[in-house]
Amino acid sequence: MPSFPKLKRPEKITPGMIALLVLVLALGAWMTWKGAVWFDDTLGYDSPLAGEALETPFDRAQADAEAAAAEEAMARPYEEVEYRAFPVVGSRVAIWVVAQLKLLFAAFVLAVPMFVLIIEFVGWRTKDERLDRLAYEFTSLLSPAFAMTAAFGGVMTFMLIALYPKFTTYLMGIFSPTLAPYFVLLFAEAAFFYTYYLTWGKVGPKLHLFLGLMLNLVGTALMFIANAWLTFMTSPAGISEKGAIISVWDAVSNYTWMPINIHRIIANIAFGGSIAAAYAAFQFLNAKTPAERAHYDWMGYIGNFVAVAGLLPLPFAGYWLASEIYAFSQTMGITMMGGAFSWLFIIQAVLIGNLFLGINYYLWMGMGRVEGKRAGKPLIPVLLGVITLCFIVWATPRSPVTTPEEMAAMGGSSHPILGFLGVMSAKNTAVNLIILATFVSFILYRRSGKKPSVGWAKLGNVVQGGILLFSALVVISLGIAGYFVEAQVRIGLSVPMVLTVLFAMLIVTVIDVLMLRGADESGKTHWGRMPDRAQYVLIFLAVTFTWLMGLMGYVRSGLRQHWHVYGVIRDTSPDAFTPTLGYATKVVSVTVLIFFALIGFIFWLASLSHKKKRGPFGEAAAEAVPAAGGHDGPGGALEPGTPASPGSAPAIVPGAARSASAATRDDLVAYGESDETGEAGGEESP
Repeated sequence: MPSFPKLKRPEKITPGMIALLVLVLALGAWMTWKGAVWFDDTLGYDSPLAGEALETPFDRAQADAEAAAAEEAMARPYEEVEYRAFPVVGSRVAIWVVAQLKLLFAAFVLAVPMFVLIIEFVGWRTKDERLDRLAYEFTSLLSPAFAMTAAFGGVMTFMLIALYPKFTTYLMGIFSPTLAPYFVLLFAEAAFFYTYYLTWGKVGPKLHLFLGLMLNLVGTALMFIANAWLTFMTSPAGISEKGAIISVWDAVSNYTWMPINIHRIIANIAFGGSIAAAYAAFQFLNAKTPAERAHYDWMGYIGNFVAVAGLLPLPFAGYWLASEIYAFSQTMGITMMGGAFSWLFIIQAVLIGNLFLGINYYLWMGMGRVEGKRAGKPLIPVLLGVITLCFIVWATPRSPVTTPEEMAAMGGSSHPILGFLGVMSAKNTAVNLIILATFVSFILYRRSGKKPSVGWAKLGNVVQGGILLFSALVVISLGIAGYFVEAQVRIGLSVPMVLTVLFAMLIVTVIDVLMLRGADESGKTHWGRMPDRAQYVLIFLAVTFTWLMGLMGYVRSGLRQHWHVYGVIRDTSPDAFTPTLGYATKVVSVTVLIFFALIGFIFWLASLSHKKKRGPFGEAAAEAVPAAGGHDGPGGALEPGTPASPGSAPAIVPGAARSASAATRDDLVAYGESDETGEAGGEESP
């Protein structure tokens, strides 16, 4: 047997050997794959459907269904969508928030020109350029607010069309004759506003006042038209039982149209004044010099005065609106005051009571601006007691929230004693007495630092006191009588109450004006001598006004319950339910926060524009007011020989020479600053 030589085992595997092995394996794999392909191509079995897609019964059924769906879609007729859903929050809350923001900015835009026109007119008649400056600064807030109003109005319109298309089409069909005048007035308002604002100080005063008057008339007409749309939803008129239009004018002049017009004018004035006062408070807290603090203290006083002027008659306008709702539908009226919304009016009472407390507190602190004896200061505790007591009565519910055990102990849903304070007679009495007390506080503030010089001053004081006391006794007597008459008569007693209070305030004001003509001045007014807490009161009042407006808007709309147009067009959307009070307060609170975030941005913009100048006259604040104190007055030097008058700042002479008189030290002390000797202070306000 032959023998073979033994192969030597390599002692070491080299990289070349590994590469050769990989190459051999790759070549073998490639030859295997090519052989398999050749075998399949030449020897494999070819099916009759080779190269064709095999259609299964499922595929055929799916294709038939798609073809049928396409054919059906092409043949489908147009159908109007009744509702569409808004993501996350729902359609109603989305419209609610946007509409409320639009109304708040619109209220500000409509109200400010009203009192600006009055301020400008008084400044023109009295040759007081200080008032003209103030009117211009108020007006400067309107430009960004006007843009916000237009933006939210556009968003609300598009949302109504998109989310409630069928109802929006119906409503616009009813009021189609009002659309053309509305849009014409809308453009006219923009034209008058920007002309009024941009021509300040560049045209004659009479022409400029005419522009302001036209701005107010056009804005009011716009509000009247829009109010017709919303009041028609609450108290429809001029239509058939099926909703067809019969008379456009009857649809416009429905039961609640004129009451809501008057109520909104008054409420807008109060709201606009409070927002303007909050702006002044914001600027006061950021002021760097005594002159700036003096100017914004005076501006805040004017804004608060406007708010008070609107707040005092506002409850009376509210009574009128409520009575018209009762006249249209007793069911709706009972729901408002004694049904689902009764507890909301307790919250309303708390808010309005806080407004009156805040306003009175600000007036009492304002007495500290004036030098000299303040004769009315001892009355402040009495007024505070009256307001607090009436506040408690107003906020007392007829049927408190109780447990079954507490209800059994009381013998019913009403408290045996406190239940008497929960009826309308007690509440009407309380609110009228609060109004009288607030009016007395304003009279006391107005008299601070003044001593009547007329010979019949003592008689005038006695007559004023007698009128106020008599009106209070009449209000209390009518309130007590309300417990012993029928409900219809009891509701009617609110009218003589209102007339009594209005008559008393009118007569007392006339006597006061006549009595203080040529009054002796016991001391000058130091504008800027107000503590910081007074500015926070002004901001608090603005927030409370805004929250109250949002809450009462919920009442007005919620009274319709599940109706778009009460009793005519039913709301069949998923949101067709009456929101609970807790739910509504959350929505209103979020809306108020959004509004004040936006209004704060507007305040910031306005502060930037007034850093360099204050008004169209191009004068810096430091030039308008002596930097180191100078004479008394917010915003300028006194005219030569013009005495300082308590309750008002002196007139400005633009470019007046600064003086370094002894009044410098007095004014620095009045502003709470220190002069070069280190003295500081100012009398503490009450």
